[in-house]
Amino acid sequence: MIKKVFTCFAIALLALNAGAQILPVGMTEEEKAIMPFYEFPQTRSSFTTPPSWTPRAMAEWEEIDVLLITWTSYTSVLRQIVDAAQEECTVLIACTDSNTVKSYLTSGGVPLTNVDFIEVSYNSVWIRDYGAHNIYRDVVGDHYLVDWEYNRPRPQDDLMPEEHAAWAGLDLYSMTVSPWDFIATGGNLMVDGFGTAMSSELIVDENPSHTVTEIDTIMKHFLGIDQYVLFPTLPYDGIHHIDMHMKLLDEETILVGEYPAGTSDGPQIEANLQWLLTNYMSCYGTPYRVVRIPMPKSPSSPYWPSSGGYYNTYTNGVFVNKTYIYPSYFESYDTTAYRIYSEVLPGYTLVPIDCYPDPISASGAIHCITNCISSNDPLLISHQRLADPQTGSSDYQVNAYIKHASGIASASIYYKTSLAGAYTSVAMSNSGGDNWIGNIPVQANGTKVYYYIQAQAVSGKSQVRPMPAPDGYWEFTSTGSTGIDEPVAAAAMQDIYPNPAAYITCIPVECGNGFKGRLTLMDATGRIVEIIHDGEFPAGQHNYFFNAHSYASGMYIVQLETGESMQQQKVIVRNF
Repeated sequence: MIKKVFTCFAIALLALNAGAQILPVGMTEEEKAIMPFYEFPQTRSSFTTPPSWTPRAMAEWEEIDVLLITWTSYTSVLRQIVDAAQEECTVLIACTDSNTVKSYLTSGGVPLTNVDFIEVSYNSVWIRDYGAHNIYRDVVGDHYLVDWEYNRPRPQDDLMPEEHAAWAGLDLYSMTVSPWDFIATGGNLMVDGFGTAMSSELIVDENPSHTVTEIDTIMKHFLGIDQYVLFPTLPYDGIHHIDMHMKLLDEETILVGEYPAGTSDGPQIEANLQWLLTNYMSCYGTPYRVVRIPMPKSPSSPYWPSSGGYYNTYTNGVFVNKTYIYPSYFESYDTTAYRIYSEVLPGYTLVPIDCYPDPISASGAIHCITNCISSNDPLLISHQRLADPQTGSSDYQVNAYIKHASGIASASIYYKTSLAGAYTSVAMSNSGGDNWIGNIPVQANGTKVYYYIQAQAVSGKSQVRPMPAPDGYWEFTSTGSTGIDEPVAAAAMQDIYPNPAAYITCIPVECGNGFKGRLTLMDATGRIVEIIHDGEFPAGQHNYFFNAHSYASGMYIVQLETGESMQQQKVIVRNF
């Protein structure tokens, strides 16, 4: 009874405070005090047990029908988002007074032809975190929304998915009732559309009543996640949301924020990335492609998050069909970010929006203040781009997974050998199930090839991939080169990172020829505390890991024994 009385008082206090301040992505001091006593809203017009079928969680680069925002803080940024997004889909704005929002939009020259409104209560702007996720039955069949308990004591935000589901006419599943209760935030979840999800270990910390195995089970039943990758949290990211330093751009490409060497969260981000690349594959069964993008330095002290500066990041962007909206900061960095996005997302309309000092001062940017309702009629095309370069003298085989609820009537490859040239089409054939195959004719060595895939459903719906095609494309170069580098002659342990270390720590070992050896971790007295690897070390560079969080703070020694030599490096364990 005392807890319930305190909770009611706390919520009333929060409501008063919310009217007087802009709520950050993270919790305010008042919210931190209230959270241990907070009771999540129990009134849910939704299914609170998982579906009886295996769902598929959509990826962010797939087609969407609606972009979602909540109209409260940072209205100048929201107006620019609406302006760009309404060219691609309906924009649904949750607000308290739609006439006021309409007036503000039109005064800035934003048309209202593709904008709709729901007048509802809310607590904050951070709709990515409290909004629902989209799932499908039978891969591309019936469409549903999935909700969880929002990890903030913000009850009106927590119930927003019900408003969205009602507006869209979609059924809603909620992870809110034991044993399926689950506390999460959308900014700490990336999915690839084929059963892999990634989060920081914040997800474990915020669900103390569940084991990691139970969390995996919940994610499997509600979102169809078979492989849930959990990264150690970063030392200087106060909210521990993965979208602040990493983003999946497609099924096999990861955009990763990069700091100058040894700066702020850079060493731990790199260790986490190398751990991912060593232990996990993309849904195609091949290593992930990595694209690095700078993490901008603030123009005045404090410059970096490690010294109290803002968490400036370019990874916090959002796909809106053929448009990509992302945060910008300072011209000296923005030009580099634009070049990188142009190279990795050719054909997309790129829309940078200034987020400095707001909303990044509140630990969020574009991705954090947007969400979506995906297509109610998806035509899914998944294709692993051809490796660059392509070697050999045979045609280039193109494989794709293509699926629509009505079935696929036809599929084609379109290719050309110069950006100014015209595309040539090649028919694809069904190779079994939802798999399609076709061939691009072999080209002369040195020829650059640009191509995309188009599919037509039995219903008449058409779709392309990449989505901005024909302006968007994949590319490769035809060459007779093997592309094999000469191996390094001797075994060598490269610099260990991060150092100092607090979580996953990476030890790169490079050698020209494989060898038998042992890699150990010793304390300052020389006592072995962990055998990291004992046995074959293959040729090339390979990474090995230990978890520094398992050990007391202090100096340790990593030792590599090759049979012919011994190498050592010192590493400092500094647990926060």
